[in-house]
Amino acid sequence: MSTTPLVPETPVRAVSKRRSPWRQLVADFVRSPVALGALIVAVLLMLAAVFAPYITPQNPYDLLQLDVLDARLPPGSMNSAGTHAYWLGTDGQGRDLYSAMLYGLRLSLSVGLGSAVIAGVVGTVFGLIAAYAGGKVDSFIMRLVDLLLAFPSILVAMMLLAFLGKSVTNVVLTLVLIEWAYYARTARAQALVEARREYVEAARSLAIPNWRIVLVHMLPNCLPPLIVVGTLQVARAITLEATLSFLGLGVPITEPSLGLLIANGYQTMLSGEYWTSVYPGLALLAILVSINMVGDRLRELLNPRFVK
Repeated sequence: MSTTPLVPETPVRAVSKRRSPWRQLVADFVRSPVALGALIVAVLLMLAAVFAPYITPQNPYDLLQLDVLDARLPPGSMNSAGTHAYWLGTDGQGRDLYSAMLYGLRLSLSVGLGSAVIAGVVGTVFGLIAAYAGGKVDSFIMRLVDLLLAFPSILVAMMLLAFLGKSVTNVVLTLVLIEWAYYARTARAQALVEARREYVEAARSLAIPNWRIVLVHMLPNCLPPLIVVGTLQVARAITLEATLSFLGLGVPITEPSLGLLIANGYQTMLSGEYWTSVYPGLALLAILVSINMVGDRLRELLNPRFVK
């Protein structure tokens, strides 16, 4: 009588491994064609802005490259020398609108990304301190946040820039002073949830320093909602910068800005020169819509109810 082992000699290995949370996030993100398309548009616009000096026929803010004879040319017109065409036309100063748009987009993205990153760091630090310290420290920080959020952002920005003056640095500083409160409130809310977790109590029982508990253990678990806030705040900062520049309170006229291009074109739009205002407006609309759609998709995926 033969005895056949019922259990195989070699153990059966697991067919698939569980994905990391970030890889799962990427996989879920690309499942949405709309969000993926928005991400592609945003990346292409960012690359075009970064490499603007290499893909544009002129530097629109170099006076030596401008020709007043080329002012207010409609789209598709040739320059006065007949060497190249202005595919999107020119403005009242003879600047190639395509070149001016990419240079302006580069400034808008630099201001938006720079202010969002700085405000994110400042707001996250204050939010974590408020949540972990509690008591009077928490009350003071959150009352300051409530005070900043009680006023319209554009009104606060106009008041600050009227005091500081017009410059790119002052615009970034103003946006940081406005935006950090959003990060602080989000970081505090998430940190209060994490502070009640068992791993925080275990870290405290091991006499781990408070700063290490906050930065090493709590901060990584607070990042998902902060990433969502950061994405949306980039679009918000770009909108504020363009609005302030349109009103004449943002960057100086010597700096490229989509808001300034729209403002300059708006003055002659009724005379038929639509391209000087419409095309910069479409570029601003494209970058804002694409970033907001990416942020909305991330908000759906990083909702705390779905993050385990």
